[in-house]
Amino acid sequence: MSRPTKKALGPLVSSHGISPVFLQRAAIIAIVSFLFFLGTLAYFYIQQQLIYFVLSSAFLVVYIFTMVSWVFQKRNIVSIYENGIARRKFITTWDEIKSVTAEADSGITIVKSDGESLTIPKTTADIGRIAMLVRQNLP
Repeated sequence: MSRPTKKALGPLVSSHGISPVFLQRAAIIAIVSFLFFLGTLAYFYIQQQLIYFVLSSAFLVVYIFTMVSWVFQKRNIVSIYENGIARRKFITTWDEIKSVTAEADSGITIVKSDGESLTIPKTTADIGRIAMLVRQNLP
């Protein structure tokens, strides 16, 4: 059987990105780490001790990793269509879904009849609505 395309899934019903709570946490970490980076860099300039440069570099690394992960997380969008669901390369129709498991600690796991699975993490916005829509549309 051929792999369905997003066009074959019909019109878009809803789209869910990362939860605003997790975006806010990442923004706070980025702001604080950047401020600490600037502060320790200024203190290094004043004191001329290598330890402040190392500490400043560590805060810069935290800032860079936070910003990179923020960009990658914003691309993780779960799209629910009239005839199926899609996330990244996982595209399936409602008829192909074998089982759906919703767990509080890991999120929603969808298993297709051919064995391919998708885990929607709990960091996804409105994960309860996603679970409800998937269960409503199961055959």
